[in-house]
Amino acid sequence: MTKSMFSTHLAADVHTKLKEGSRIDNEDFLRLANEANLHELGVLANTIRKRKHPDNDVTYVIDRNINYTDICISACKFCAFFKAPDEPGGYLLSREQLLEKIVETQNLGGTQILLQGGLHPDLSLEYYEEMLRFMKKTGIHIHGFSPPEIQHFSDVSNLSINEVLARLIGAGLDSIPGGGAEILSERVRQAAAPRKCSADQWLRVMEEAHHQGLRTTATMMYGHIETLEERLEHLHRLRELQNRTGGFTAFIPWPFQADNTVLAEYGTIEKTSGLEYLRMLALSRIYLDNFDNIQASWVTQGPKIAQISLFFGANDFGSTMIEENVVAAAGVSFRLSEQEICRLVADAGFTPKQRLMDYTPA
Repeated sequence: MTKSMFSTHLAADVHTKLKEGSRIDNEDFLRLANEANLHELGVLANTIRKRKHPDNDVTYVIDRNINYTDICISACKFCAFFKAPDEPGGYLLSREQLLEKIVETQNLGGTQILLQGGLHPDLSLEYYEEMLRFMKKTGIHIHGFSPPEIQHFSDVSNLSINEVLARLIGAGLDSIPGGGAEILSERVRQAAAPRKCSADQWLRVMEEAHHQGLRTTATMMYGHIETLEERLEHLHRLRELQNRTGGFTAFIPWPFQADNTVLAEYGTIEKTSGLEYLRMLALSRIYLDNFDNIQASWVTQGPKIAQISLFFGANDFGSTMIEENVVAAAGVSFRLSEQEICRLVADAGFTPKQRLMDYTPA
C-alpha cells in the first residue's frame, strides 16, 4: 500500500469517528501526524471548526500585553526577553506607566489587559495585590499572571496555590492566560526551563483556578527540543483537565522563535515553517474536541498564514496586541490594527466579531 493510499484510508477512518461523534485517541493522533497530508488535516480540522462554529464568525479581542517586569530568576533557555536580577537594564513598570498604558488601551477600544511578567525575586504577594487593585480602578478586565507566576507567588509568600488565587481574585484578577506551558513534559521542562514550575504544577494552578471560578486559556509553544510524542502528551493532559473542569476558553499553539535565545546557540533547531504550523494547528483542533475555540497566531506567523489558518481549525484571530514584547525580543515584530484584522477575516470569507475574554460579544 502506498503512503498516499494509506493516508486516504486513514482520513476516511478518522472521518468516520468524527461523524459518529467519537473522540480520536492517542494512536489516531500519531497516525494522523505521521501519515496524513496537509490537505487531509485541513479538511478534518475544518469539519470540526464548522460543526462548532456554523455561523461563519471569526472572533478577535482588543487588548494590550503589559509585561510589568522583565526581571526574572527562571532564565529559561527559550526566552530572549528576561533580564537576570543582577543584570543591568532590567525594569519594573511604575503605577504611572501602568495607568498610561491602560488608558491608551481603553481609548483604542480595548477591553482587557494581558498582564504577565518575569519571576521577580524581590516582590511580595502584597505588591501584586496592590497592583491589581490599582488597575481595577480603571474598570479594565485583567487577564493576568500565568501559572509559573502564580506558583512563584506561592513560593515567595509560603502560601498555598488556593490561598494565592483567592487573594488575587479578591484584589481584582478576572482570568488567567495560558502562558508558561511550553510543553507539558517533565523531560522538556527540565532541559529547557528547570527553574520554572513543573508540568504538574502548571496544571494544578489551572485546575484550582477553574475551581475558584476563573476562566483560563491554554497554550503550547512547540518546535524546539520536544518530540511529537511529547506534543501529544501536552495535548492529552490539557484534554484531560478540560474533561474535569471545562474551564479553558481557548487553545493557542505557536512555534518557538529562536533568535536571541540560549537554545539558538545550539544551532540544531530549525525554524518552523508555515506549513508545519498549519499541520500542528489542524492536529490540535482535531484532538482537542472539548475546546470550543482555537486561536490563530498571527503574532508569530504573520497575517497571511493566520488567514489560511481559518481553514485549518482556527476560529479566533486572537488579539490586536497593541503592545507585545516577548516575541518581539526574539526578532518577530508583526503588527495588526483592528481594521487590518477585520479586513483579513472578511477577505477570507468570514465575519469578524469583537469578543471579550470569555468569548461573549464585546
